[in-house]
Amino acid sequence: MSDVNQIEAAVRTEFGKGAARRTRRDGNVPAVLYGHQAEPQHLSLDAKAFAAILRTHGTNAILNLVVDGKQQLAMTKSVVVHPIRRYIEHADLLIVKRGERVTTDVNVVVTGDAASGTLITQEATTLSIEADALKLPESIEISVEGIEPGTQILAGSIELPAGVTLAGDPEALIVNVIAAPSAAQLDEEGEGTAAEETAESAPESE
Repeated sequence: MSDVNQIEAAVRTEFGKGAARRTRRDGNVPAVLYGHQAEPQHLSLDAKAFAAILRTHGTNAILNLVVDGKQQLAMTKSVVVHPIRRYIEHADLLIVKRGERVTTDVNVVVTGDAASGTLITQEATTLSIEADALKLPESIEISVEGIEPGTQILAGSIELPAGVTLAGDPEALIVNVIAAPSAAQLDEEGEGTAAEETAESAPESE
């Protein structure tokens, strides 16, 4: 087995919030490994090594876990990050086999410049796909180069890499291209808002 993304994983024997805090205090990330009808394993991963893998390969990174000297392929299924301090609080890992297809969400990246006078709104930041666990794309790119106002890009119309299929609703709206409001329209909206605020703040007559 390749040593790409290889990371040591220690088995945790203590559980609960207190144990998780102690794990993080020691520079590790508490994680749970599950899947393929196996009993869930509570593990701890080196926080710096795990974060480095995620930075390089994204949140769907495939890991080569070494648990008690044995190697196990796993996919990063979910990662909980502290909202303020930004350290990894917890991770869920899914057991995968070589050649196995998995379903997951990948980030959508919009590229290019639409036609002049357009406004691009991205209605979804992720796309649900199915692919070989070891060949998951880190992201899906959507080009809006030269697209005219009134264009809607649906999930089912997005060109996917070879071997990747759509797992979500093909009618889901991903990108919407509309005509950008003119300066006059923006002025009108601003004047309307100001007039409403003036009317609301005016004293009522007795």
